[in-house]
Amino acid sequence: MSYFNLAEETEKIFAPAGILSKKLPGYESRPGQLTMAGAVARTLEDDRLDNEAGQMGLKLAVEAETGIGKTLAYLVPSVLSGRKIIISTNTLNLQDQILNKEIPFIRRNIAPDLTALCVKGRRNYLCLYRWKQLHASPQLNLFEKSEDIKALEDWLQETGTGDRSELDWLADNAPLWFEISADSSQCLGADCPEGEACFLNRLRKKAARSQLLIVNHHLFFSDLALRRFGFAEVLPRYESVIFDEAHHLENIATRYFGISFSHYQVIDLVRDIDKLVLETKGGKADKTVQLARSLAAQADHFVTIFPREQGRFPLLEALEQAPDWQKEMQSLEQRFESLAGQLEIMSGISDTWNNMLRRCNELRVNLRATAEEQRSGYVYWFERRQKTITLSASPIEIASDLQEFLYLQVRSIVFTSATLTAGSKFNYLFERLGLDRETDTLRLPTPFDYRNRTRLYIPENNFPQPAQPGYLRAMQERITAILRLTRGRALILFTSIKAMQKMYEYLNRKPDYPLLMQGMSPRASLLEQFQKDTHSVLLAVASFWEGVNVPGETLSCVIIDKLPFEVPSDPVIMARIKLIREDGGNPFFDFQIPRAILTLRQGIGRLMRCAGDQGLLVIMDVRLFTKQYGRLFLKSLPESPVIRDLVEAGQFLERC
Repeated sequence: MSYFNLAEETEKIFAPAGILSKKLPGYESRPGQLTMAGAVARTLEDDRLDNEAGQMGLKLAVEAETGIGKTLAYLVPSVLSGRKIIISTNTLNLQDQILNKEIPFIRRNIAPDLTALCVKGRRNYLCLYRWKQLHASPQLNLFEKSEDIKALEDWLQETGTGDRSELDWLADNAPLWFEISADSSQCLGADCPEGEACFLNRLRKKAARSQLLIVNHHLFFSDLALRRFGFAEVLPRYESVIFDEAHHLENIATRYFGISFSHYQVIDLVRDIDKLVLETKGGKADKTVQLARSLAAQADHFVTIFPREQGRFPLLEALEQAPDWQKEMQSLEQRFESLAGQLEIMSGISDTWNNMLRRCNELRVNLRATAEEQRSGYVYWFERRQKTITLSASPIEIASDLQEFLYLQVRSIVFTSATLTAGSKFNYLFERLGLDRETDTLRLPTPFDYRNRTRLYIPENNFPQPAQPGYLRAMQERITAILRLTRGRALILFTSIKAMQKMYEYLNRKPDYPLLMQGMSPRASLLEQFQKDTHSVLLAVASFWEGVNVPGETLSCVIIDKLPFEVPSDPVIMARIKLIREDGGNPFFDFQIPRAILTLRQGIGRLMRCAGDQGLLVIMDVRLFTKQYGRLFLKSLPESPVIRDLVEAGQFLERC
């Protein structure tokens, strides 16, 4: 029997004379990639742990900065291990890269028999039962484009997946897809007459036979949350997990480990009952409609007791200002109980009515859990969006949930991202995700030549700080001067929509270069236009701080308006700050600064996307030098020489 050492076999592939060097065009063996691949292989191969005995699986945290090639560094040992592994990412772009670029290469050159499958959330797949119901319904006439219906009919004759991504002609927000997608709230489960042909059932079977499953973090934690209660959605049992873009895990896990009640969910339920009644004759159906609409009316009234300001706010503070709160809650619960009683009668008619009963009861339970039951360890809050309200109960900490429901259930886990550390330390990641001291760590700095190919410009110390009068105008004037030096070619990242809009208005008075702003058109279109027009300027917030990959001259300058501290008014953030303070910690240094550093590093990382890139980094915040904590930020940034003078910045750009 031959001896197989996973780490040794992996390292052979990444070696200077290995398969990658021979088969991948333009490939150069990189020490950082080789080191990471070996570390991942050793983590996946380790057989010391017996998780059935209550021991946690082996864990590895790898910070692999841009240019390391981390995707292949974890994919190759994952494939060679032969184990059932989940690859979980945060973005669709990375999933597409893995499926369309990396996996085909691995199949051609390393593992011809590799089985790999991308599994998405349920709403990405067509529900055959809902499609046939719609097709037989008078409602079909409500969809004005008959050619869309015909195109769907033709597609269903060909598709083997039911995945809406195959419908490149269908708009993202198409009402038609909303009517026919495989939403969990609509699923009849084992009682569905289309069960044998169901795309999701076929997907589950295929997933069970696949070695690698590519998912996103939302689906992974949605599935994990269901497993806590003994249910599973789509994902089969797996041995190991690799989280790429792992710096997002706390926020996403918080969402799925919590509970929510949405006014929109009530309206959705009532709308579906209305549709079902059209197919059901008799007085029982009429009474059901009356009770459902009564619930909808009460839910609409329930929304009015909350403040009209849009955003996320602590729930208890709002309730203290609502004297009729208890009365409104009782009225809403009574409407739920009346409808549930009627739906129980209707459930004898068909399984579809039984599904409506289940949804009604779930909403009633979630209403109580978010609005009445105050459990320790949770923060209760509400979100106002125009005419709708969502009530939520979120765990203040997720560490214990991860330890119990994930770390104890798998053989090994790898966490990786370009940004996992703050101040070169993993402390923040360990604390927030509940990682123990046995977790191995690895920091791999970028191989890109920041020292010679970039400069970091920070204004002089007498430049106004962000909270001081005159900062906005000074920032606008200085950024305008910088754009003249760079001749456009810039991505400007803001910490607020208001600041972005004011800067756009200022630049648009006399535009020197084509201006693009987030929200003007879809993200993909904006980036395509930005890349095509070499001297354009793109202004953006939020999601554009990461995932933007524009190599070459078009993006020669990244400007950040100020250090990205979160406004501590978000209820979940407030609760975490309070808990850290109560435990004797320092929330600013232990929590707020590390979060801001990770965000800043993501934004700065937009400039250097390949070894040939070069340009100017700009942070318009003098607190990097005037505040003691500024050193923590500077220590976390790439080795780009700092300049404080625009003349010097111009001289550098002339040499680029």
